[in-house]
Amino acid sequence: MAGRRVNVNVGVLGHIDSGKTALARALSTTASTAAFDKQPQSRERGITLDLGFSCFSVPLPARLRSSLPEFQAAPEAEPEAGEPLLQVTLVDCPGHASLIRTIIGGAQIIDLMMLVIDVTKGMQTQSAECLVIGQIACQKLVVVLNKIDLLAEGKRQAAVDKMTKKMQKTLENTKFRGAPIIPVAAKPGGPEAPETEAPQGIPELIEVVKKVKSMQMFHMPITSAMQGDRLGICVTQFDPKLLERGLVCAPESLHTVHAALISVEKIPYFRGPLQTKAKFHITVGHETVMGRLMFFSPAPDNFDQEPILDSFDFSQEYLFQEQYLSKDLAPAVTNNDEADKKAGQATEGHCPRQQWALVEFEKPVTCPRLCLVIGSRLDADIHTNTCRLAFHGILLHGLEDRNYADSFLPRLKVYKLKHKHGLVERVSMPLLGPTPLSFLLGQPGSMA
Repeated sequence: MAGRRVNVNVGVLGHIDSGKTALARALSTTASTAAFDKQPQSRERGITLDLGFSCFSVPLPARLRSSLPEFQAAPEAEPEAGEPLLQVTLVDCPGHASLIRTIIGGAQIIDLMMLVIDVTKGMQTQSAECLVIGQIACQKLVVVLNKIDLLAEGKRQAAVDKMTKKMQKTLENTKFRGAPIIPVAAKPGGPEAPETEAPQGIPELIEVVKKVKSMQMFHMPITSAMQGDRLGICVTQFDPKLLERGLVCAPESLHTVHAALISVEKIPYFRGPLQTKAKFHITVGHETVMGRLMFFSPAPDNFDQEPILDSFDFSQEYLFQEQYLSKDLAPAVTNNDEADKKAGQATEGHCPRQQWALVEFEKPVTCPRLCLVIGSRLDADIHTNTCRLAFHGILLHGLEDRNYADSFLPRLKVYKLKHKHGLVERVSMPLLGPTPLSFLLGQPGSMA
């Protein structure tokens, strides 16, 4: 097939006005119809409102040629005519705090994340949130220090070195420790500057991005597609205004669920507890809906059991939790029942290796099994310097029946620990017959 390509989807994320779209434009050689803020609303507001797609291609490195079908089938065979290419599809994500749903959705289709940092400002609130999303959704990260042209020329290198060290320290306790940090000027002079000055640092950035892969054709004739591909589809007798973002999938691979059992892992940067009966914004794929949670864990004797990441055992009994258990939070206490306090104290200082939650969605969502779930508090004040991402997990079992409370929940064996205690003030003993006077008055010799 002509145009043999290995594709990698690279997400471009970061705080608003850090220069993400300018960077995507500087890197790209081909743009889709949804690229570089072409939407009228984006141009009017001057910000990215939806995902943008564009790409560039370079010769495929020798180490990646084995990923092509002809090399896998017959490595000794002569390859087809035409140089195989490494194609990088850029997914330009919004940066505004109110568009976090779109950012989370975009992060789930990428193989590598470019975290774009305004070198004059450093880490900002949405930069941190994007870093958290990256830790959950992808395995590779490249940090791009943008706008280096705004630094005084005589002090530029020192300022870049200082920001590089800050970012290295920020990444030190994440899975992206040691990630490449590349300084660039995607649009020297700012958005309104003429196009006469070439971007800086782009070749170095392209060189760093040649290292992960997935299959896709971009603006090329294809006969098949697979998960992760971006497709342009021409149809007739159809009003494009009626089309919304959706999913193309094999039959029976997606299910519409009203509730779900998910594994849960708290995001450590989220302040405060995860309470049972609390509502969170639940993102599943490209959908974000409100959901109410009930947390539970293994029985205390099984707190140390090995986590099971891809299934749920309905034969086991599970312990109800007033909140997600973590070492940095005190056990939950309810005002109405002191017994719950005692039950919580039984687990204090000893947290289970795996916890789950029943999520009840306010409206149904369509998703595959084992998909990523992210819980957030998106109603928090966007001007406060706090992480709104609360937890993440995997959807283990979806409940498709609207009446799941009657048809399904009886299968879920979740119990509460209850303790009743009180003070005995008087003991009454029934008299079953004639009672010796000595019993009433005391034994002989006593002072009854």
